[in-house]
Amino acid sequence: MNQTVLLRMKRHVEVTAYKHLHLKDIAYIAAPEKYQTMLENKPIYRLSKKDANILVIDVFLIIRQLMEEFEELEIQTVGPDQSIIRIKPERKRANLFVAVVVWFLLFIGTAMTIMNFHYDVSMQEVQQKLHYILTGEETEFPLWIQIPYSLGLGLGTLLFFNHWFNKRFNEEPSPLEVEIANYQADMDDYLILHENELDERNHS
Repeated sequence: MNQTVLLRMKRHVEVTAYKHLHLKDIAYIAAPEKYQTMLENKPIYRLSKKDANILVIDVFLIIRQLMEEFEELEIQTVGPDQSIIRIKPERKRANLFVAVVVWFLLFIGTAMTIMNFHYDVSMQEVQQKLHYILTGEETEFPLWIQIPYSLGLGLGTLLFFNHWFNKRFNEEPSPLEVEIANYQADMDDYLILHENELDERNHS
């Protein structure tokens, strides 16, 4: 009677160097005890420079390798069918000067964006008119409206993005994080499709 092995591919795997990938590196494994360690240490693929920085490994290739070596096992898969391997070199320590320059450029760009928006919608005139409606007096700088508005603008931005440096206000993802996750999912789908097309061309 064949014994069952369950495989669940890891959707994303990051490595910092070209190395030999073992099954435990790219998949979760549930197998009978006498096979568990053997399967975890099973060599699957040797990364090399020809793989550039991204590689997609299909579960079909793994099943084929395991069936050749372990004919007595029945392989069943759950979850994703591919694992995307990203080869990333070790990160260098951030350059303080570059970080300050980037922060300064982002600060200026953000400030210009906010000022141009307020100019386009005539925000100062709106605030002046609101001040006149509420007090019956005309003034060029209704500070009692402008100061709370400015503070509220900054506070609202913090709450919207749900971050204060590395501190989160709650466990909900920010809209930016959701958009990044959607972009990552679309990119993964493209990579999987692209790799499959390459495989078909290589085998035709």
